[in-house]
Amino acid sequence: MKKKLPALISAALTLCLLLPHAEARAAGFPIDFPTSSAAIELTNLDTGTVVYQKNPDVRREPASLTKIMTYIVVVEQIKDLQGTQIPVTKKVMNELLGTGSSMSGIKAGDVLTAYQLLNCMMVPSGNDAALVLADYVGGGDEKKFVDQMNAKAKQLGCTGTHFTNSHGLHDPNHYTTASDLTKITQYAMKLPYFMEICSQVGYTYAPVGGPDKGKKIPHPLSTTNLLLNKNAPGNKYYYQYARGIKTGHTDEAGYCLVSTATADGYSYLCVALGAPSVDADGKAVKTRGEMVDSCNLYRWALTALELKKIAGADDPMQEVRLNYAWNKDTLLLKPEKSFSALLPKGVSASSVIVTKKVPQSIDAPVREGYVVGTATFSYANQQLATVNLVAAESVERSELLHTTDLVKAVVTSRWFLIVAAIILLLLAVYIVLAVIYNRRRKKLRRVKRYRRM
Repeated sequence: MKKKLPALISAALTLCLLLPHAEARAAGFPIDFPTSSAAIELTNLDTGTVVYQKNPDVRREPASLTKIMTYIVVVEQIKDLQGTQIPVTKKVMNELLGTGSSMSGIKAGDVLTAYQLLNCMMVPSGNDAALVLADYVGGGDEKKFVDQMNAKAKQLGCTGTHFTNSHGLHDPNHYTTASDLTKITQYAMKLPYFMEICSQVGYTYAPVGGPDKGKKIPHPLSTTNLLLNKNAPGNKYYYQYARGIKTGHTDEAGYCLVSTATADGYSYLCVALGAPSVDADGKAVKTRGEMVDSCNLYRWALTALELKKIAGADDPMQEVRLNYAWNKDTLLLKPEKSFSALLPKGVSASSVIVTKKVPQSIDAPVREGYVVGTATFSYANQQLATVNLVAAESVERSELLHTTDLVKAVVTSRWFLIVAAIILLLLAVYIVLAVIYNRRRKKLRRVKRYRRM
């Protein structure tokens, strides 16, 4: 059974990414345990909704989580990852001298495929591999590559992100947010090889060119992600349901982790930034807070939350008054789509409050599916989602009723009354003038008769 678990997790995550998402929402729920990470976002991958947040929009240095964006740009710029061979130059390697970077062990003169370099970058978090890839894609200029990273972040809707390098070494102008990293990672998860590469416990490669070409000298690499490697010496952070994705650490950034977990038909993505790596005295903190937080959040979400159906696509939700329909005074409204929400397991779907916004009346004709109003669902003073309310049936218009109403509307309209009043006034004036005229004519006739006499 244990041997089958990785395959099952892989299949579940793949389905979550490829199948159309069900219509579902969830608000962030309170947790009953402490977290040490400075910023966190936990997202349900089945629905694409956030279930827990902590400072999600506060800018933080991402350290080597930067390499998730580096991966995106490389894969989108290099179409043949397996066939593209890239030389490791001395110029690039010298840029990392004295930086204390995490390295993958590649050497100047080696020639590796883009695919091999991606593995060297993501599995042991090799800054050397990241810089070689950035230099290659940027045409010898890492800045051009970084410009592409920032352009991609903007395209993905990231509003709190700015990169200055491809590897994540400290720079005050190099930052992102937990919310932005969620967007970036969800996009990366759809790209070729991404989850396959970043979920490996180890990777072995041999250069395809350079001094070691043909020698087939294996270079074994191990993951920096302790959630994945249960055989790492003294590892107390292994989590059997975890898969991927990337670790990060500098003194300024603290410990950082992006990971996923799948169990019991649910999949989650967790971004944890800024767990302490040094204490107030500058001494190293041994506890990996980002991993503890991630595992605790996964356990909480997988045991405390479940997807509950709130409203079906055919469930009647509201009636609205209907005008111009023969022998039909109201129209039934239903949700545009079925709606489900992640709620605490002990909470009934009936606890969700529905606030409807519909007009007082609607005019026929109406076609089934026509959007008439909205229904907003909320729980514990948190908005879950707003869905459209649509006509449950088609209703034709009665022309007789419509024409009668038009006549009534014209007759009772303000301008009609004004015009009618003016006409009546003119008619009254005309009658008065006619009376006065007739009286004068009669008087003149009497005068003329008198003179003839």
